[in-house]
Amino acid sequence: MLAAIGAGAAGTALGVAAGAAVASERNEADVQRQDGPVPFWGGHQAGIATAAQDRLHLATFDVVSERRADVRELLRAWTAAAASMTQGGPAGAPAPNALLPPTDTGEATGLAPGNLTVTFGVGPSLFAHDGQDRFGIAARRPPALIDLPAFAGDELDPTRTGGDVVVQACSDDPQVAFHAVRNLGRIGRGVVVPRWSQMGFGRTSSTTRAQVTPRNLMGFKDGTNNLRGDDPGAMDTNVWVGAEGPAWMRGGSYMVTRRIRILVEVWDRANLDDQQQTIGREKDNGAPLGRQAEFDAVPLGERGSDGKPVVPVDAHIRLAAPSTNDGVSILRRGYSFTDGIDPVTGQLDAGLFFICFQRDPRTQFVPLQHRLASSDALNEYIKHVGSGIFAVPPGAQPGGFVGESLFD
Repeated sequence: MLAAIGAGAAGTALGVAAGAAVASERNEADVQRQDGPVPFWGGHQAGIATAAQDRLHLATFDVVSERRADVRELLRAWTAAAASMTQGGPAGAPAPNALLPPTDTGEATGLAPGNLTVTFGVGPSLFAHDGQDRFGIAARRPPALIDLPAFAGDELDPTRTGGDVVVQACSDDPQVAFHAVRNLGRIGRGVVVPRWSQMGFGRTSSTTRAQVTPRNLMGFKDGTNNLRGDDPGAMDTNVWVGAEGPAWMRGGSYMVTRRIRILVEVWDRANLDDQQQTIGREKDNGAPLGRQAEFDAVPLGERGSDGKPVVPVDAHIRLAAPSTNDGVSILRRGYSFTDGIDPVTGQLDAGLFFICFQRDPRTQFVPLQHRLASSDALNEYIKHVGSGIFAVPPGAQPGGFVGESLFD
């Protein structure tokens, strides 16, 4: 009994130490709200280079109207509503009398915007659906807005894939993000219908140098070497569309989404060494294998005393590294998710909702994902079940709206 008490005391001490370690992984930039809301108007849409917020609500919609003018006016109305909501305002002007439904659903009334950003994009199917050029814009589809190819191991659910338009709402308050998507959906009734949506928590990447690296649901630091949104040179090179794109896309970007389910129960049975060899990092501090600290250079060319590479040839960080992918780099803005229990398997339906932005998915995401899908040791523990690709136009100026030049 005395031995057990001693063990309990030791466990308590370890718990305190662990708590201190967790606290040390946070900094003031992660827990402080900025003084004012994130600006909506500008050359680029917010929600790309913006410091990643803690919560996500992303939704896609299919256009049911056959009228080009309806789509144009919807984007105008959505832009006005988003500009208001991101600054802490309502989705629309008050209804003229109490006999009409309110123009704002009200659940965000009195709440700070929590750094809310709303980002809009359009999918390949908006330009042509079943071979039909519904809106007379098929010729304006950018060559980079491809239909994503099939990747090895894909198990895509059609009800979680594609969409004519996408709305990404990010905030540090989940109710604010939900409110934004809910009200945009209300505004769009009669023109669009919801296709699928995803809520996320706990960002899985650092998008500015002020943010500490978060942990994903596998318990590992994720996105240590992610491209940073506050690096203008890297953003111009890798994220923002330049003169190579059509005029309506210059200053925009291309978004790829992947709903990646983590086989949590399988992962949890793997021993620590296997987990670390799979990722290529130490689990406790995020250091690359063979190194001491998280941001130490990954020793991709080194071998251990046994003659084997220090970082295994199929480790995730090796296969995803820009240096092993002809310098390819993308901006990641993913989130963790959990959607209850899978009714078929009885296991957790949880994982990573991967979002990335790039200048050209043909030369960035697609070759990178082909490589990961064919060789990554992580594939034993994950499966891709949803997917999307969208052209994200540049930002708008006051008096205009996002996507305006696409329809001019």
